[in-house]
Amino acid sequence: MTRLYFVTYIKAARERVFDLSRDVDFHTKSATTSRERAIGGRMSGLLEPGETVRFQGYHFGMCLRHTSTLTEFVHPAYFVDEMTEGHFRYFRHEHRFTDEGERTRMEDILHYDVPFGWCGRLFDRLFLRRHLTAFLNERNEYLKKVAEQEVSYPPDNRD
Repeated sequence: MTRLYFVTYIKAARERVFDLSRDVDFHTKSATTSRERAIGGRMSGLLEPGETVRFQGYHFGMCLRHTSTLTEFVHPAYFVDEMTEGHFRYFRHEHRFTDEGERTRMEDILHYDVPFGWCGRLFDRLFLRRHLTAFLNERNEYLKKVAEQEVSYPPDNRD
């Protein structure tokens, strides 16, 4: 099992950061390099407890699909999405939000396990871990930029 841990400090209200983090439209806008889009379940807007979303995107040159359900939810402090269908043996993404003065501390804790025994573990060490780290860092930097601009989302000038 692999565990990735990220902390991002964002100069914005915790509720704003929380809502951007569970916004399906925001996710697709932040995942431009993988061209992710919602293809099932909640297709747009804010994910609510128990809801499912199915994304399709391009990773490692392949079109992949991943379905997650929002399994835990405490507004605006914490939520968890867990894979219900996809290419991992196990996938759980915890999102935690705490106030720290005028900033929000956003924590991402990603737990996952890969299939295919030692070949999968080798692929994880050589490629997947780095890919997921870059993917989440890109998403978090975009989230920070949008949240700190204190402009409404979605912006009028989507590209």
